[in-house]
Amino acid sequence: MSETVFYILASFILIFSVLTVTSRKILRTAVYLLFVLLGTCGFYFAMEFNFLAAVQLTVYAGGIVVIIIFSIMLTSDLQDKLPAVKFKKIFFSLIAVLFGAAVCITTILSYEFPAMTTKVLDSSMRTIGLRLLGYQENGFVLPFEVISILLLAAMIGSIIIAKKADTEN
Repeated sequence: MSETVFYILASFILIFSVLTVTSRKILRTAVYLLFVLLGTCGFYFAMEFNFLAAVQLTVYAGGIVVIIIFSIMLTSDLQDKLPAVKFKKIFFSLIAVLFGAAVCITTILSYEFPAMTTKVLDSSMRTIGLRLLGYQENGFVLPFEVISILLLAAMIGSIIIAKKADTEN
């Protein structure tokens, strides 16, 4: 059963990944990206990484995609189509993808994965929650706050730049 679920999720993610990068309508692209992130969340649930699945669902599928959709709605006309991709760009992209896949596959196949000899860390929900909310050593509150301020500044900057370009035309 788990192998069937894997192949279903993998094909779901592959189909919507291709649709994400080939769609010419920008809002559809954002929706296809949402489906890719939901498929990734399905992988995490299938592997019983419930915390990662919840983070994937809330942060990426819930938060980032909503931000992308709102910025699309604020800065562009939804009827606009992206320009068609030229054959030259498709050709060089395909070469880059094949080269990247070859590098990744050869790296994975040549690496000798050592057996785990270290003590397994406590990965209970309580420990993860305390780490995420902690501000002492090994705490993650400060990095999350810095990233949230950076994302907010990037969103405000992109909206201002898009609105300036819109008023100049």
